[in-house]
Amino acid sequence: MNLSKNSEILIIGGGVIGLAIARELRKRGAGRITVLERGAIGSESSYAAAGMLAPQAEADEADDFFHLCDESNKLYPQFAEELLAETGVSIELDRRGTLYLALTDGDVRQIRHRFAWQERAGLNVEHLSANEARKLEPFISPDVREALFFPNDWQVENRKLLAALGKYAEINDIEIVENTEIKSLLIEKNKIVGAETGGEKFAAQTVVLATGAWTSLIKADGLTMPFVKPIRGQITTYRTAKRLFGTVIYSPRGYLVPRRDGRILAGATVEDVGFDKSVTADGVDFLRENAFEIAPSLVNLAPDETWAGLRPRAADGLPILGALSPEIENLFVATAHYRNGILLAPETAKILADAIVGNVESKYLKIFSPRRFQAAKAF
Repeated sequence: MNLSKNSEILIIGGGVIGLAIARELRKRGAGRITVLERGAIGSESSYAAAGMLAPQAEADEADDFFHLCDESNKLYPQFAEELLAETGVSIELDRRGTLYLALTDGDVRQIRHRFAWQERAGLNVEHLSANEARKLEPFISPDVREALFFPNDWQVENRKLLAALGKYAEINDIEIVENTEIKSLLIEKNKIVGAETGGEKFAAQTVVLATGAWTSLIKADGLTMPFVKPIRGQITTYRTAKRLFGTVIYSPRGYLVPRRDGRILAGATVEDVGFDKSVTADGVDFLRENAFEIAPSLVNLAPDETWAGLRPRAADGLPILGALSPEIENLFVATAHYRNGILLAPETAKILADAIVGNVESKYLKIFSPRRFQAAKAF
């Protein structure tokens, strides 16, 4: 088979997961690394995200997925420090915490349940009265009944994270090939030997699929790709002259993420509409309603910008990590991070690099293996 370009490791997908894996592999001494991206690197769900690092705020129990998220979150201070030293780009890791508001009777029951199990688990969580919550964030709704504060749930500026990872790749001779959509994988004698676009072919000793919502569209003779579907998320922003909020603020229906430049991100919708990234009037209305419920002080502001991204979701809502098939050891998958791609990037990179370079298998490769779907029907 005549393959036009050769790499030791070929990473298909140039979002935060693919770029983070490329960086970690380079730091482990991997040889020639190529990242292929169907559009521009970092232009899909990673770019559209809100950048929250919220393992505790979004967890209902201390299960394996929570522990994966928590471990990745703990890597972020060093991750941010290293990227700044390596590239000169600050990813704006903001460690002022996350406030979770209860605005209804149902909300109160929900946050008390969350507080109880997290306190039993020895996690850092604080239960605040309404007055304590308003003292922390004076511009939240007067209707708040009580709140939880998570000191270790943070945020990053995800677009600067992508810029830092892209710059790292440039500085460290990781080849980035944009506007190149892989159609199929090439297999010879139970081994992946490369991938093709339909015209151009790329050879590799190891292939990593970090293809997000597009994973299921890739073909490979004799292999069944994991079923990953796109879930649209719309986000809108408001702009204020000064930063009104110090923390990320949640309710059970939405969130506000304050940025250093005065923007406030309000999100997010969850819509099963295929590969449609349209911004809709209904979506904007939904976002406005949830934002104003959290902070009525925003009511006189018009949205500054609205966008949509496609989150990659597996049937069970959990990541898909590891070797795709026991017969083909040089094909790995890192996809379906759904709403937690930014949060899970450093830990995913570490886990995949351990497996590829060090032949060390994390327990998470077993727990979140793509093989768990082999007997399941796609939804």
